[in-house]
Amino acid sequence: MNASRTDPDPTADGGQTAHVVDLRGVCHSFSGTPAVTDLDLQLESGELYGLVGPDGAGKSTAIRMLTGLLAPDRGEGWVCGHSIRRPSRALRQAIGYMPQQYSLYGDLSIDENLDFFGHLFGLPRQQRRERKSRLLSITRLEPFRSRRACDLSGGMYKKLALSCALLHQPRLLVLDEPTNGVDPVSRRELWDLLYEFVDEGMAVLLSSPYMDEAARCHRVGLLDRGRLLAEGEPTRLIERFVHRTFLLRITGRHQVEDLIGAQPGVLALSPEGGDIRAVVRQPEAAGFRQWATSHAFTVRIEPVAPTFEDVFLGLLKDPAAIEERGGA
Repeated sequence: MNASRTDPDPTADGGQTAHVVDLRGVCHSFSGTPAVTDLDLQLESGELYGLVGPDGAGKSTAIRMLTGLLAPDRGEGWVCGHSIRRPSRALRQAIGYMPQQYSLYGDLSIDENLDFFGHLFGLPRQQRRERKSRLLSITRLEPFRSRRACDLSGGMYKKLALSCALLHQPRLLVLDEPTNGVDPVSRRELWDLLYEFVDEGMAVLLSSPYMDEAARCHRVGLLDRGRLLAEGEPTRLIERFVHRTFLLRITGRHQVEDLIGAQPGVLALSPEGGDIRAVVRQPEAAGFRQWATSHAFTVRIEPVAPTFEDVFLGLLKDPAAIEERGGA
């Protein structure tokens, strides 16, 4: 996007905007290497948005710009009507941010960490006490409130970090890979908490490298090498995927995987137990199936519905793999 374009300022009506988040063409490079390029992103109240992509896709850079921690090289953005180019107390109050890295004080207890962040946000004592009590209850951390943060399990630590980010009741909750290093049970509990806050009207934006988490979001943006490949409701993106997916039951997967991947039209391969999922361009799908069937290592090949991971892997090789239709 052209940095010199003239867009209407959403703060021109007294600081109000229709979107909780409104990013327009934001870009950032590190030492000349683009990290995020021409990113447009809008987020509404009561919406859970997932920024999904592999490591190095630009997710954390996008989040740092959105939260006002990193100024865009080009483009503009607003959170609740406050410019991310001019970080202010109002911008910080609008956002609850849970970074990917450890952000709590390990020598402080759960109680002490919550009190510290309550003071940091300038909450009056009674308000701090009420909000802390509710967060300890819904995260089920109440019985452990005297335990030091450094002694918590990964899941409990993430729930405490989430509680600290929510003490001041922000309109936007931003989470950078919140389930990284968390066991499956705690991961599910974290998602249950997020749904509860979204149901109360909070906007939530999270980044994740896990494709299965994308299906849990209302909308997702698929990011790779700093560019947004596609955006929309997960089920709609799967429906609009134009290529074919096959499940191959084969013998000696490791010996023939390279051979299968070298066939015309094959966009991606991924293991599924001892089998292989193959994403194949639509025009070459029939020829690929015939080729695979003719080889002795193929026990069975069958077309299957694509998963979200299949869609993303296909998009990495073919950015036009999502059929254009009206709406998201």
